[in-house]
Amino acid sequence: MPKKAKTVSERIREAVETADVTRYRIAQETGIEESALSRFISRERGLGMESLDALAEYFGLELVQRDNRKR
Repeated sequence: MPKKAKTVSERIREAVETADVTRYRIAQETGIEESALSRFISRERGLGMESLDALAEYFGLELVQRDNRKR
């Protein structure tokens, strides 16, 4: 069985958790409240699209469309 691809939020969490900077700095540089970022990382709450966009831009993440249609 093929491995399931990570979700966008999982990839963003991974980027935050493995970053060489603190969550405080990420929050400051993206304009996201540190408490909101912490709740997102701990899976207590989600983030809005603007915050997810800001994090994706901060980390240089992109979405790539794959052809997963069954033939």
